[in-house]
Amino acid sequence: MGERWTALIVDDAVSQRAGLAQALRDAGAQVVLAGTVNEAFAVLIDTRIDLALIALELSPESGLTIVEQLRGEGERAVPVLVTTRSATTEATAALNLGADDFLRHPIAGPELVARCRRLLRHYRRFSDLETEVTRLHELSVTDGLTQVANHRFFQERLSEEFRRAQRYDDPLALILADLDHFKLVNDQYGHPAGDQVLRTLADLFKASVRETDFVARYGGEEFAVLLPKTHLGGALSVAERVAAELRRRSIGPAEVRVTASFGVSSFPGRGVSSPEQLLKTADEALYRSKSDGRNRISLYQAVQAAPASH
Repeated sequence: MGERWTALIVDDAVSQRAGLAQALRDAGAQVVLAGTVNEAFAVLIDTRIDLALIALELSPESGLTIVEQLRGEGERAVPVLVTTRSATTEATAALNLGADDFLRHPIAGPELVARCRRLLRHYRRFSDLETEVTRLHELSVTDGLTQVANHRFFQERLSEEFRRAQRYDDPLALILADLDHFKLVNDQYGHPAGDQVLRTLADLFKASVRETDFVARYGGEEFAVLLPKTHLGGALSVAERVAAELRRRSIGPAEVRVTASFGVSSFPGRGVSSPEQLLKTADEALYRSKSDGRNRISLYQAVQAAPASH
């Protein structure tokens, strides 16, 4: 293998450990040695390893403890190869814990190297596949133009967040925003300028919310923002910040100036007992903002819409 890789060898038999280490060094590995469970744990804290070679008979401990740690929840997946002098039962236990392979002493260097290389190839292919699956998933749920979530993903998250809010009796707010007279922007300045306006509004929302909040392009020139554990007042503050910043911006080379209308609703609230109702009430508030003259923020069931400029 052309790449450098790091192997952890855990074995309390010094001469045996030295022989295994030399075989792996000759194969291009950087080797880290440990003679006890505690030494192995110290290495795992401080060193990023690519493969672990663990002797099961550690006096007075068992290498199974290290196997269990490496296969624990949240640990980075690395190949685990265990060695045993005679204890087939312990080797079986190691395999049940998630070890990938085992060797019985005496161990020939070429066989050790071949098994390590096979495991590394397998894990790297699996890691590449996981990366590709993650990339494809992100593409499937992301709006290509604005790089926020798309409509389909928003619908999924809306249902998830509403169920979570109901279960834990937490507030949940929703902002809908619609760019005012957006067709005129495209007609007057061209679609590239319109695209820049959309990206700008998406960026303003992302810059104004927490990591736990969720920004999506709901469709066309409309955006949706879910704010878990947020009351109506908190959502209003976010909408006010975005509206004010948007009004201040001159966007792109054409220095386009735009405004947006906003509708805000929240759970718990009168008439809001489902994700569909949360969306419907926010949409009603947005409609009121647009019908009252645009460039406004309306709260669901509020008596009066508030101007978006403050």
